[in-house]
Amino acid sequence: MSIAPDRCELLCLDLPKAEAVRAKRPGQDELEAAAERAKALGDPTRLAVAVALRDGEELCVCDLAWVTERSDKLVSHHARALRGAGLVSSRRDGKMVIYSLTASGRVLLESVMPSGVRA
Repeated sequence: MSIAPDRCELLCLDLPKAEAVRAKRPGQDELEAAAERAKALGDPTRLAVAVALRDGEELCVCDLAWVTERSDKLVSHHARALRGAGLVSSRRDGKMVIYSLTASGRVLLESVMPSGVRA
């Protein structure tokens, strides 16, 4: 019989500690929202858009398309997805839509791709 290296071989519950941690556990809605935010950066194009926004502060879709070397329609689609996940905000400036990272977008991006680190 083979023993799995990543599983306990017996029940050794530290009930007081486990209960204290369980009491602080985020609710299901909060966990789902956080998972959606994290998932939004799981696409290479969305990650490239987020990095461009980190480095450029505020950029329109045309600038983002040029920086990421992707079509403006594709970038627009992914920027909307990032906005839907709460990672970027947008504002209209005449006929242009300007995007920027939100505070939570900046924090999440920093955990995935720290500034100055190249993949």
